Amino acid sequence: MRLERRLEKESNPVIIGDYKQISSIVLAGNVDRIIVALDERRGKFPIDELLSCRLKGIKVNDGVVFTEYLAGKLSIDSLYPSFLIFSNGFKSNTIFKKIKRWFDVFVSVACLTILFPVGLMIALAIKLDSEGSIFYQQERVGEDGKIFRLLKFRSMRIDAEENGPLWAEVNDQRVTQVGRVIRKLRLDEIPQMINVLKGEMSFVGPRPERPFFIEQLKNEIPFYSQRHAVKPGITGWAQICYPYGASKEDALEKLKYDLYYIKNLSPLLDLIIIFETVKVVLFSKGSR
Repeated sequence: MRLERRLEKESNPVIIGDYKQISSIVLAGNVDRIIVALDERRGKFPIDELLSCRLKGIKVNDGVVFTEYLAGKLSIDSLYPSFLIFSNGFKSNTIFKKIKRWFDVFVSVACLTILFPVGLMIALAIKLDSEGSIFYQQERVGEDGKIFRLLKFRSMRIDAEENGPLWAEVNDQRVTQVGRVIRKLRLDEIPQMINVLKGEMSFVGPRPERPFFIEQLKNEIPFYSQRHAVKPGITGWAQICYPYGASKEDALEKLKYDLYYIKNLSPLLDLIIIFETVKVVLFSKGSR
């Protein structure tokens, strides 16, 4: 193990010592916090040196915990199962779940009632713009891996996936003229409130993905299946923290935020997500 310091005007790290010199380096540099970011800790973890620093009042933080605190996401690259098992969070709060469900039902009924005229206009516009049905149903993976059919206003041509499932792209040519508008304004999501009423989704949670992509991603990305521990949502922490993305790399980044949400599930976090989602919708950011 080497201790490194990055200078402001240099991209290359400067080696300032090894783990046997931790105590002297900490004292000489007036360090008040040590971040331990080791992927492998067996056989080379500097227990005595770190313990000495801790007993002298120096804070010692796990790299994964520090990343969570600083960035609002979990560091999948350095995550190990014992962290998920023994860490704080991942609490099962029955009262919160009931309140969340009542909120979902009340808001869904209210929104569907208020937006009914808007829905009729969107339905008419879709019919006039292109061939095909008004609604689009697609299998998605929900809580505990259960499959359900997600409902949306159709925004793509009916032959959009004649050659098989594809990730969405920037300026996707499969999107219709009306589809481009309702996607930008997030109006294609309105029918998903029916999924919320049925209990298949919540207003807030990880976005549900398609089974076709899930099978690929869970074999390539560690802990990917753990995002199904809660109900999927119309909006989520990953959606407000990370730009819209549709690739394996994007899925990995969004998983970091999804696991953070599941770990820190609370009414306050849900309110923050809803508030930030309203801001995103008003300014039409992140749509494709």
